[in-house]
Amino acid sequence: MTKPIVAIPADIRSFDGATWHAVQHQYLRATLNAAGVMAFIIPAFEAGYDTDAILDRVDGLLISGSASNVHPSLYGAEANDKDGPFDPARDATSLPLIRRALDRAIPLLAICRGIQELNVALGGSLASEIQEQPGIWDHRRPDGVDRDGMYAIRQSVHVKEGSCIASILGPGEVRVNSLHRQAIARTAPRLQVEAVAEDGTVEAVSVIDAKAFAVGVQWHPEYWAETDKPSNQLFQAFGDAVRTYAAGKLPVTPAQAIA
Repeated sequence: MTKPIVAIPADIRSFDGATWHAVQHQYLRATLNAAGVMAFIIPAFEAGYDTDAILDRVDGLLISGSASNVHPSLYGAEANDKDGPFDPARDATSLPLIRRALDRAIPLLAICRGIQELNVALGGSLASEIQEQPGIWDHRRPDGVDRDGMYAIRQSVHVKEGSCIASILGPGEVRVNSLHRQAIARTAPRLQVEAVAEDGTVEAVSVIDAKAFAVGVQWHPEYWAETDKPSNQLFQAFGDAVRTYAAGKLPVTPAQAIA
């Protein structure tokens, strides 16, 4: 059996006057080396996609983090300058893929921006600049550090007993590398909160009625997936779910392939 494949929707980025469809290296590396599966980068377009055509060809969906934010109009709020930057092509690509992957019981792992997209895709809302709210910590990246320092494991989250993530990491305190300025405000009806930070910020969710692995985390397990045990366990669990899904798919015969 060949390695299963997961789809990762791209961000739209501009470099040297050119437009690129891009995914950060650490997500691809963690998918290959920790989950043990391959990845296809899915270009981001605002219209014209056949979502099922993409999902027909893969065995899982990974929604990565990004510097951009989900556009507030998608959860019934008005946008202002501080809510950006935005990436409407990423929104238009990821949200339909999330909904359809859940319909089809395709394993899903959503990280950082991804957990926010998952919440919005299922009817939830987001809070911006959470560090300005009373009692909420500053979850943004620290100033004056290199990239390893930015993604350092520095925060504790409490994993709820009996949750999906507890079956992977165990219940109780887990140290993570969470850095963000937006977070879930109103949790979507189909989502169960799985872990929270000490200030109450939602740090992980699962899809209540999912027929396959469907988990979102606000932190960044991809960055240390090869060296940090909880990060590795999360990616291994996703990889196992992807392999199980792939093994259950009906094989394509040569005649079907030609047709």
